[in-house]
Amino acid sequence: MARRGGFRQSGISVVQTAQHRLVAILAADVVGYTRLMEAQEEYTHISLMRLRLEVLEPGIAADHGHVVKNTGDGFLAIFDSARDAAQCAVALQKAVATRTAKEPPNRRISFRMAVNLSDIIVEEGDIYGDGVNITSRLQAFAEPGGIVVSSAVAQQIGRSLDVGTIDLGSLHLRNLSRPIQAFALHLPGAQPRLVGDLPGGSDARPSIAVLPFRELQGQPEEGYFADGIVDDIIHALAALKELFVISRGSTLAYRNGAFDVRAIGKDLGVRYVLHGSVRRSGGRLRIVTELSDTESGDVISSEQYEGTLADLFELQDQISVHVVKTIAPHVRERELTRSIRKHPQDMTAYDLVLQALDFLYRMDQESFSHARTLLQQAISHDPSYAPAHSYTAYWYVLRVGEIGSSDPEVDAAAGARHAAAAIERNEYDALALAIYGHVQSYLLKDYERARLYLDRAIAAGPSSAMAWTMSSATHGFVCDAVTAIKHGEQGVRLSPLDAHTFWHEGILAQAHYVAGDNEQALVWARRAVGRNESIRFTTRTLIASLAALGKTEEAAQAAQHLLRLQPDFRLGPYGKRCPFREPVLGKWLAGLRSAGLPE
Repeated sequence: MARRGGFRQSGISVVQTAQHRLVAILAADVVGYTRLMEAQEEYTHISLMRLRLEVLEPGIAADHGHVVKNTGDGFLAIFDSARDAAQCAVALQKAVATRTAKEPPNRRISFRMAVNLSDIIVEEGDIYGDGVNITSRLQAFAEPGGIVVSSAVAQQIGRSLDVGTIDLGSLHLRNLSRPIQAFALHLPGAQPRLVGDLPGGSDARPSIAVLPFRELQGQPEEGYFADGIVDDIIHALAALKELFVISRGSTLAYRNGAFDVRAIGKDLGVRYVLHGSVRRSGGRLRIVTELSDTESGDVISSEQYEGTLADLFELQDQISVHVVKTIAPHVRERELTRSIRKHPQDMTAYDLVLQALDFLYRMDQESFSHARTLLQQAISHDPSYAPAHSYTAYWYVLRVGEIGSSDPEVDAAAGARHAAAAIERNEYDALALAIYGHVQSYLLKDYERARLYLDRAIAAGPSSAMAWTMSSATHGFVCDAVTAIKHGEQGVRLSPLDAHTFWHEGILAQAHYVAGDNEQALVWARRAVGRNESIRFTTRTLIASLAALGKTEEAAQAAQHLLRLQPDFRLGPYGKRCPFREPVLGKWLAGLRSAGLPE
């Protein structure tokens, strides 16, 4: 068996006695090390040693750092400044990617890295302290070939490095009582990726992000009105296969304050940004928009649209048409007309649905119930409005899967009725098609029918993150791991900063679990739970992944967390409605059982 090697001591002299120091810590770990060693032990060992001696060690020394510890498949290094550490991490990831570019994917070595700034204890050959543990755990949230940094590091480096940043929010790390604010770095020219090898770089379509519009002279609680305008514009653009459109949820981070369109272009990986404002005065409405090129920062066009509230939908359509004709003039008029959502006959129904969405995603019982009331009122005002039925169907999906249902069969039937009603009212609406398909597989286990409608949803909305992710879920349920991963990756790519990215990541974790890649499943599941630890399905995925890897203690801890979220959880009733097919179903339930969940 090949012997695991270590770094030669070089560079800065190693500290001889224990002392407290404020240092920047760089932690790195080989992605899928166990899998690589099992498949090609000697080859992996030799390749890793060459990378250490010829790339990693010289690179660390060049940026004034030194390695204090190696773990066979990774290392810990310290630097006197956060900028040096982050700069080194960026340089190392670039160098490793270049060095291994011609390697077969199943042999290619890549690293996850994290950088943190902390006061720690430094001894000869090792470092200790809370900051060291945080750095090691942050690294699990990095993509292969990627870097995650703490907020302290992000503040110090600012924009001094030629990298973009993605705010990952407050991450809940294992055995740490307080959340840690973290950011992902991505290298110049790279598409914004979170975790996993996402298919981003080859997409040549015009790409655009529509930022939240500012509502002028409106009440703060009425911000949903401007959000609704943006949502309809995104819906129209996302239905065109000629465009790549970032999800609305990913742009909400830019709701408040000034922004730099060039920075947004880097953060979201888009060429164009549309932003604007809405002013309501009495019955009059004015919408001002600016379309900018993120590479140059130039404003391509600035337009003003005026009318009455009754003209709202016509104005939205005009904005969508103008954007498409500006950035994708080759789009056929017929396709553009088809992409524009059918509008409600009753303005009140539209308003009620927007309010319902604001409450639906809060995921607490009171808000969830209020969302249902608003959706019922919307349907009463305009029974022909498809989104009201679609979101009502989705409400039932969440009730059965997350909030808790006293009668899952009755709720499943109700969800199916509303999903069908949405399709009847608009057979080309990607949202309606996707939710209908998801209801068929998740609630009714009619997988063939589900796949038919999910394929139609993707065709109707090629930039609909929900359509891709719901399709991933269904393919995972029937053990089609290849398609599940492919579609799940596209769902994540379309929603890089979405407030509900945990849902997309959780589904992708399931896809990797179905594929038998338990390490990747665990990475995605940890990331999803770290974003929102109150979601039950991501917690179940975390338990199953930990159990599959033999991490019994952590699996048991995660199981206890699930029982705190859902005290009445029992494997028997859950197993009957669990949507997975065999052989995944048996493995999945066995993992949950081994973690100590009650029958």
